Amino acid sequence: MAKKGKLIGIGVGPGDTELLTLKAAKVLKRVPVIFSPKSSKEKDSIALSIIRPILEEREDYKRLMIVAPIFPMIEDKQELEKVWTSASEMIAQYLDSGRDVAFITLGDSSVFSTYSYVQKKLAGKYEIETIPGITSFTACAATRNKALVEQNQILTIVPKIDDRLEQVLEYSDSVVLMKASRNTSQLEATIEQKERNKEIYSVQNCTRENEKIIEGFSNEKPYLTTTIIQFEDD
Repeated sequence: MAKKGKLIGIGVGPGDTELLTLKAAKVLKRVPVIFSPKSSKEKDSIALSIIRPILEEREDYKRLMIVAPIFPMIEDKQELEKVWTSASEMIAQYLDSGRDVAFITLGDSSVFSTYSYVQKKLAGKYEIETIPGITSFTACAATRNKALVEQNQILTIVPKIDDRLEQVLEYSDSVVLMKASRNTSQLEATIEQKERNKEIYSVQNCTRENEKIIEGFSNEKPYLTTTIIQFEDD
């Protein structure tokens, strides 16, 4: 029986190709199949644009297999389950043929990553390796040249606001709002009305050519926007 291929989840970082890890770059220079999901047919994959300079250095670049399944930005769990199942089955076909597959994802491969859903479906059936990447929020802090947390401070990462917001704000020293484009004016008002002293800043397109640091919340809110709230208690 032919040896099966290995699934390799790769976090490609926040946007700058130079922030890819050495290990990620090494794999991308030799893996035969790359899975690069995108949100719609009309949109290009940001993750793919990050690694393209690495891929273009390959002698076999024009023959490289790049698969771009659609992972729509929806919240219907049943529909998403169908998407993840379909992608897993597609990946399995390549793995069964003996080819390794790299599944690329923005930021880190273990933090709010679509890769994790495919990883769970294929776990135990194939060899799997996960390569971490630099997260958007640590990149934002580096851009700002300011630590996210110090000593015993608590950092909270929030992907979506719900009725736990009050507890999050009460017990956290720093709060990262991922996918800040979803922020509502009500959310922003709730945070700004908190009596604790705080600093709020947002970073759009962190580490990319059009990077922009904004004091407070972002009004434009492009997709790659992260907001950081740092409370300054005495």
